[in-house]
Amino acid sequence: MATFSVQAHPTDAASWTELARTVEAAGFDALFAADHPGDCASPFVALAAAAAVTSTLGLGSYVSNAGVREPILLAADVATLDVVSGGRARLGLGAGHTPAEWRAVGRERPDVAGRVRRCVAVAEAVRSLLAGHEVTVDTEELTMHAARLKEPRPVQDRIPLTVGTANSTLLRWAGAHADVVGLTGFGRTLPDGHQHTVRWRADQIEAQLAHVAAGAAGRDTLPVLEALVQHVAVTDDAEAAAAVTAAETGLTPAEVLATPFVLIGTPDEIVSTVAGHERRWGVTRFVVRAGAVDALAPLLPRLAGKELDFEHTRK
Repeated sequence: MATFSVQAHPTDAASWTELARTVEAAGFDALFAADHPGDCASPFVALAAAAAVTSTLGLGSYVSNAGVREPILLAADVATLDVVSGGRARLGLGAGHTPAEWRAVGRERPDVAGRVRRCVAVAEAVRSLLAGHEVTVDTEELTMHAARLKEPRPVQDRIPLTVGTANSTLLRWAGAHADVVGLTGFGRTLPDGHQHTVRWRADQIEAQLAHVAAGAAGRDTLPVLEALVQHVAVTDDAEAAAAVTAAETGLTPAEVLATPFVLIGTPDEIVSTVAGHERRWGVTRFVVRAGAVDALAPLLPRLAGKELDFEHTRK
């Protein structure tokens, strides 16, 4: 059984609230707002607006840059969203890759190890604050003194945590502590500070999942695996559509069609592909961009059904 969520950001009130209603009515699991300060709308303000016009849809940032978000402010935002949505908030965190976002708050982006340490520290602090604990931290990555989130208190006893990453250390931490491991498939950040190379090949995915499994060893409840889908195309010519993405990423069309970060094909092929990703990788959740909503909405009953077409995948 697969679930699908949508990542988007608002440009105006009418289209944003309409998207929230559409996504909920179609059967998507959640609406996630991108979080790039200075480049898109505030996610928590946007999600509160979406909460006002929906009743069952999960809501969260996907994902917040732990490098530029302070834990007490992030905890307050998430708790407030949980209150105004009646207990539908999700907490999404990542280590942050965009140098401009760090400079905007007066910091230079640390190296990868420094960003990972900061992300872990922020995740632990936010969780403690949401649980009602007082938090004091004094490290190179994070400083807090007797911080406590007195109000508002979240509706949920535990707000689900998604960690979005492709970093080996953070994948292991997420395997041990997160509710959802968001597999981004991101490789090296390109000079523009926003785009990435990709880690989409089978051996690269297997390596990422091995880190998650190592972290999750001994857990009673394993984290859910979720893939951030970069391209969706419903088409009768999957090879031709995949060739475009292959040229952009340096992969072969066959590698593109095999990765969980792309969904291309006829409706039957996409349903079979999703079932195959669950069998092969254990990926049961997918996050798509807003532009994929119309294409995927008619398929959701099949994609989210308990009877995925496994027989078709074997043929």
